[in-house]
Amino acid sequence: MNRKYIDCREFPSDMHCTVAIAADDDQELIEAAVQHAVTVHQHQDTPELREQIRQLFHEGTPPVEAPAAHAH
Repeated sequence: MNRKYIDCREFPSDMHCTVAIAADDDQELIEAAVQHAVTVHQHQDTPELREQIRQLFHEGTPPVEAPAAHAH
């Protein structure tokens, strides 16, 4: 089982979110990331959102330094 993470610092937002979430299990990570996206970022929990989030998973653990932000 490989640790995976998702890092909000990759995506600029008005709130400058610096949260990163890591888990050993994909299902656990998707549930935590969706809960964060809905609660903090006001997204709707849809199959499309879940697929978008799943595509953003990285292997390993979040870096200490903020990663470069993606252009939207």
